[in-house]
Amino acid sequence: MEEPKPRRRNVAKTEAEEKKNEVQENHEEEHESKDDGDKMSRLTLMEEILLLGLKDREGYTSFWNDCISSGLRGCVMIELALRNRIELDKATSRRNLVSRKVLLKSDEPTGDVILDEALKHVKETQPPETVVSWIEYLSGETWNPLKLKYQLRNVRERLAKNLVEKGVLTTEKQNFLLFDMTTHPLQNSVMKAKLIKRVQEAVLQRWTNDVHRMDKKMLSLIVLSHASDVLENAFAPLNDQDYELAMKRVRQLLELDYEAETKKKANSSHDVMWAVFEAFSK
Repeated sequence: MEEPKPRRRNVAKTEAEEKKNEVQENHEEEHESKDDGDKMSRLTLMEEILLLGLKDREGYTSFWNDCISSGLRGCVMIELALRNRIELDKATSRRNLVSRKVLLKSDEPTGDVILDEALKHVKETQPPETVVSWIEYLSGETWNPLKLKYQLRNVRERLAKNLVEKGVLTTEKQNFLLFDMTTHPLQNSVMKAKLIKRVQEAVLQRWTNDVHRMDKKMLSLIVLSHASDVLENAFAPLNDQDYELAMKRVRQLLELDYEAETKKKANSSHDVMWAVFEAFSK
């Protein structure tokens, strides 16, 4: 007896269904990827620095890192500048970059509580202060008791809570001998991996010798990650050859004459960024 031939219509239908499912899965993956990209673009510079410095499982930054506090305040100043809220006053032959004063450009709220708190301080301060002074004031590292009111308090905890709200971290209680501590372990490992990849690519595959062609937020992330002593976390997964090349290029960025860079392309808001870099290079 002759074996029945397979029904071509059913095979075609099955293939069509498989193709449809494959297209749907690809669409879902693209949608998830786009969602992660959108979330990444919503992270502030401060949140990205904290995320790089955070221990994934433990949910806190290294107890030995005493650089991240001032680094985060530098991020606040740059973020306000990149959002066109502050700028530096005009350059003169008598004053160098870090001597120029921070001026209010717009008092429109940013929607970020920490940024808006700092913006309010800048707005209310007369006469204007320098970037170096603002980093000290926002960190609470000043001997002037009248300036202590400018300190941004509990910044790391507030940033961590922001990242919890954005689905990047979660919240746990951990017992450390005599006291309980709130920690924020990593929840969305994909987002942190993408952040690390972006930092790596900026100094490897996407590297440019013209610093003015670099994305200003990424440039700031690299320089202030180094100042905050968390950049090593982004480069640790690299092989030896890529690690050496990445660090060589980071050194190029750190050894730039920031004063000279401000004169190549005049931009009073970007000058805040260069001034912050200069402040941390001392």
